[in-house]
Amino acid sequence: MRQPLKTKAQSTERGFVIVAVLWILVALSALAMIFSVYLSNSARALGATDIGVQNEALVSASLELAAYQLLSADEKTRPAQGSFRFRMDDAAVLATFTSEAARVDLNKASKEMLANLFEVLGVEQKAAGEVANRIVGWRTPPKRGAANDEEALYLASGLAYSPRQAPFAHVNELSLVLGVSPAMIERALPYVTVFSKSADVDVLLAPPEVIAALPGMTPEALNDFLKQRRSLPRDQKAVAAALGPAVKAGSLPETKAFRVLTTIRFDNGRRTSTEAVILLGSAEATGKDVAKDNTKDNTGSAKDKDPYKILSWQDLAETGTRPSRQAGG
Repeated sequence: MRQPLKTKAQSTERGFVIVAVLWILVALSALAMIFSVYLSNSARALGATDIGVQNEALVSASLELAAYQLLSADEKTRPAQGSFRFRMDDAAVLATFTSEAARVDLNKASKEMLANLFEVLGVEQKAAGEVANRIVGWRTPPKRGAANDEEALYLASGLAYSPRQAPFAHVNELSLVLGVSPAMIERALPYVTVFSKSADVDVLLAPPEVIAALPGMTPEALNDFLKQRRSLPRDQKAVAAALGPAVKAGSLPETKAFRVLTTIRFDNGRRTSTEAVILLGSAEATGKDVAKDNTKDNTGSAKDKDPYKILSWQDLAETGTRPSRQAGG
């Protein structure tokens, strides 16, 4: 009579074992899924890091080659712009370089030039003049013993900071200048710099908007100049004759700062663009005169013999569209 009870107990025991095994299997399956996701994410992260390192190396190579090309020529024959291509592993690289003198220097340009530029970019004349006043006020040191009117304007506007009253360190400082709106900054950024160190602009390279901002420039003179610009030699007299009324403001200033745009196309369809500004050093730094590398300046420190310095580095928008297959290829 007790046998059925024993059989029932054994059956219950087996049931518990089966449930426990099932739970263990579910837990192992969940752990396997988690580990799979972890491996997948780790692979993606490592892949992104690897591409980032490769991209940075290729950009650095383009800057090295640009500096080499520019330093290979003396200052009189140095090209103001140029481009070159090279390929490395699974990437094709296009690099273009342009003298930074093609832009308006926020620290050197005249108040009239700055006002004209913002007016050309669509800012109302009175507002453009006020923006120019504030830019000049931002970069100009206060006078000793005199009231600091520029600082008072910022305090009166309720801002929690004062103007730098020293040269702009970066063009993005425009966002801190009183009265300069984000829309104005967005329009102006492609045409301004802090690296050319010149009050004039290179009119053979500058965009039409910059040339239109030259003091004394008229619409008729602008059209005439743009029509003949491509055929003009890189000669100051020829440029002066073509500029007409804006001859005093336009020139061919020399600068050692160059903007290099590097576009990289990977074989998988990914494309990256990086814009950097470099400052050329001495041609001796390329190895022509190693003995001079250890000379001292009047401060007792070793003279800087780097072939170039990176002043600015900005990674632009990136695309990852895969190339479409074409018939026969």
